Amino acid sequence: MKVRVALAQVDSRVGDLAYNVEHHIRFIDRALRQRAKLIVFPELSLTGYTLRDLAQDIAVDPAESRLLAPLRARSRKITIAAGLVESGKDHGLYNSAVCFENGEVRHVHRKIYPPTYGMFEEGRYFSRGNSVRAFETRVGRVGMLICEDLWHIPLPYLLVRDGAEMILGLAASPTRLDGEKKDLSNASVNHGHHATYARLLSSYVLFSNRVGFEDGVNFWGGSGVHDPSGDQLKCGKYFEEDLVVTEIDTDEVRRARRFSRHVLDDDPQIVLDSLRRLKNRSIL
Repeated sequence: MKVRVALAQVDSRVGDLAYNVEHHIRFIDRALRQRAKLIVFPELSLTGYTLRDLAQDIAVDPAESRLLAPLRARSRKITIAAGLVESGKDHGLYNSAVCFENGEVRHVHRKIYPPTYGMFEEGRYFSRGNSVRAFETRVGRVGMLICEDLWHIPLPYLLVRDGAEMILGLAASPTRLDGEKKDLSNASVNHGHHATYARLLSSYVLFSNRVGFEDGVNFWGGSGVHDPSGDQLKCGKYFEEDLVVTEIDTDEVRRARRFSRHVLDDDPQIVLDSLRRLKNRSIL
């Protein structure tokens, strides 16, 4: 099945949910005009990233929030993945990725690894998610991960074991300049390991990254799509808003997995047995 997908690398306003919803709608309508069936926004795209204590004031239930009604309505025409602060029924605050489809919330992924090191302080404000699952959409079976989650090898693996053929990565990756190098080290490192995941897991990887400035932090964009062979089909601009639209063919997943059988031949029982053994030895 051939399908057009879109990555919307947007600049969000911190704490302004109403504005950000309108901004999302503008990008969604552009994607619809280009016949896209899926659009992926960055991490915390609906709220902004550097929220700190503001997180509790802007948190919402994505299935019930009136402000998100326009997104739920548009999802009758296009599948939408976006980021926000979720108000959990346990009263926790979660950095979450939400998939809207057919007028409702199809799936919510809570960031499992909110970083609290270096410049990051998410662990001070967000609770951790505790599960990762693939789910069905009109464009196939997909899974969602949020930024730091993509740096933990088991998570993409678990999504593929759960049947995902497409991994959606929502990110707010800050710019880091590497010494005297002229190239953007963030881009080469991130794109490199997305290509590796795509190739080793014979899956599409769609990466949507923020742009703009918040509290002195710059986000670099460079959103991209990698196919099941690890080739990058398209890459967004750096440091400015962009709508990246490209066509993917889900049949390529089948061809890739039959051509190189490492996904088909993988034995998760070996992983389970080995982890139990290591845990019993107190290595983990």
